[in-house]
Amino acid sequence: MFQRCLICTDFSDGLYRLVGFVPSLAAGGIQQIVFLHSVPLWQEGEIPRIDEEAIASSRDRFQSSLKDLPEGVEVHIEVPSGRPVDNILKVAKKYKPDVILTGMPIQSLLQEKLFGSTTADLAKACTTPLLIVRPQLISTYTREELELRCQHLFRYLLLPYDGSNAAKYLVQKVKDYAQNQPNGSLKQCMLMWVVDEGGRREIPKDYLLRDAQEKLKPVQAELEQLGLQVNAEARLGNPYEEILDAALEYDISAIAVSSDSLGKLIEWPVRSFAGELMRRSWHPILFFPPAR
Repeated sequence: MFQRCLICTDFSDGLYRLVGFVPSLAAGGIQQIVFLHSVPLWQEGEIPRIDEEAIASSRDRFQSSLKDLPEGVEVHIEVPSGRPVDNILKVAKKYKPDVILTGMPIQSLLQEKLFGSTTADLAKACTTPLLIVRPQLISTYTREELELRCQHLFRYLLLPYDGSNAAKYLVQKVKDYAQNQPNGSLKQCMLMWVVDEGGRREIPKDYLLRDAQEKLKPVQAELEQLGLQVNAEARLGNPYEEILDAALEYDISAIAVSSDSLGKLIEWPVRSFAGELMRRSWHPILFFPPAR
């Protein structure tokens, strides 16, 4: 699905391990990989300065793990100093990746507001799709498990769909990338419309389910025209719970989402569905930033 990726790591999120799995990433269609680690400014003394020793050490750590690089695959290492979000945006502008891989721990919106999150800030400022993974999972995979995960990062996507502008934008972005995807990448999609059981009571839920299923059919057909295997299902229940249950049931590689409100003031009283999945899901989240 993607050919150029930027992998951001702070060396404690597990993503650093991917340096040893470049052949597996290449098997999934990746042709250019940039590894990025941001080194904090040296704070001792009155004037902060670049920590050249830490930069050299980090670069050596990357280089020592790069082995058996496949022919035709570009690998770059970037170790800038300064604020991580600023550095990621600068490096993304330089290499123009199709997707950025970053880690994000499970946390609440309140914790995010109080303690901050590089990934949350990046989602608000970036125009490049983000693949958000849980450090706890990447850190605990065996090498065999991680090798398979790297090959199948985008093989089977779950697309929550409800007919909203954000949902239509999400499907369009998946279609755009699927049209030019490399071999070994996206194979299958699962479209899911969840009718909230707490919604309008005057309309029978079985009618809403049938209506949702009918509205999914043309979207399913659009994706199938690209050679993808597509399942479509309408469910009744709590949207978060049903989406996460479906990700387990259908052996999903990642849940794809977009948002009209992520990062805006409206998100505090009325939470973004995409933002909540980013904070709660153990499955990787493929986030497509809204058009800016």
